[in-house]
Amino acid sequence: MTNPLALVVDDEPDICELLAITLERMNIETETCGNIATAKDRLSSRDYHLCLTDMRLPDGDGLELVEWIQDQGLRLPVAVITAHGNVETAVRALKLGAFDFISKPVDLQDLRKLVESAMRLSTASEGEARLLGESAAINDVRRMIAKVARSQAPVHISGESGTGKELVARMIHEQGSRHDQAFVPVNCGAIPSELMESEFFGHKKGSFTGAVSDKPGLFQTAEGGTLFLDEIGDLPLAMQVKLLRVIQEKAMRPIGQPDEIPVDVRILSATHKDLSALVKAGQFREDLYYRINVIELNVPPLRDRDDDVFLLSETILLRLAAVMQIPVPILDKVARAKLAAYHFPGNVRELENVLERAVTLCENTTIQDADIQLRGDTEEPDQTVATTGLGDALHDVERAAIMKALEETRFNKTAAAKKLGLSLRALRYRIQKLNID
Repeated sequence: MTNPLALVVDDEPDICELLAITLERMNIETETCGNIATAKDRLSSRDYHLCLTDMRLPDGDGLELVEWIQDQGLRLPVAVITAHGNVETAVRALKLGAFDFISKPVDLQDLRKLVESAMRLSTASEGEARLLGESAAINDVRRMIAKVARSQAPVHISGESGTGKELVARMIHEQGSRHDQAFVPVNCGAIPSELMESEFFGHKKGSFTGAVSDKPGLFQTAEGGTLFLDEIGDLPLAMQVKLLRVIQEKAMRPIGQPDEIPVDVRILSATHKDLSALVKAGQFREDLYYRINVIELNVPPLRDRDDDVFLLSETILLRLAAVMQIPVPILDKVARAKLAAYHFPGNVRELENVLERAVTLCENTTIQDADIQLRGDTEEPDQTVATTGLGDALHDVERAAIMKALEETRFNKTAAAKKLGLSLRALRYRIQKLNID
């Protein structure tokens, strides 16, 4: 098996030599050239596994080469060598499709990490996470996932509640170079503000009352992999400042530790809120917004996904039948029409809740119109209603129906199941899920 081949584009011979020696020690063969024109000729005539290019070249800049590589459809990762602290140039490079960037003077340890990560791209696969659907909108999302997965750029995933933003983040991770490392999801709105710094950065034993042992933070848990910050719009401003510094410096300091430690994680974030509106309102830092939103990926609502609702319904019903150990239910014509006409403000999560309840209460294995209970069939959907609220309401109705059947049959579960049109196994499953005593 031949070694991978890299192309280094820099007009400084000393830099070329340093990079070539480092790469060759990693068993990567290296060719060098000093300008964009020669680089394009080389890339057109040979297959390379990696390209490292300086920003300032005699006949242009490295961003032009990055853009050309993307236009040619070449799948090799390209990294840009930028001047120290030139964040704007680094962000532009990532937006154009660069895999990553490294600053001068080049830190050889950072360079080796970058190269190792780039080489792992060739072993990445589609992963286990799947985005179901055949609509044009969801196919656009798949293409975008494949594109951003080949980069180290921070990606902000926007979309309404229940659209599957965490699933999209997981797919980006699984198709990228960090696929064999940890994927760590965290809901920023679920962490009490007084515990945030410890949760994110960890702490040393004795650093505060109750710190009885060393505790690694989320960044340490995700080291080498991906940290997914869900509902990032809920972060308090004080925490936003600390997060920005970690992203900029790629280093952090656990509570009670005098020295900073390096951080190597890819940041993916998501929110159902309008971050730009929060920036204007002074509730979200503008500098952090631009650092996490290098690339934005919008997940479409279910109502914009054509007939995907039926494909999703079939998959959900298959899963429910397997869990409940019952024949796979089917939707009758009227029930299908009812689902098709509804706008699903809670999106895929709401569809799952509606079908789970319908399966529990339907007679035999056919789901009818009456089994599909939606909030306000004729009213306009309220985008601000929390999906969890819908789920709680549905569970309350379901719990009441099951309790009524149990009471009417003097808590004979076999008779109650028959009364509800369920198998005994299905009723037991619902009783356990709903915590009915």
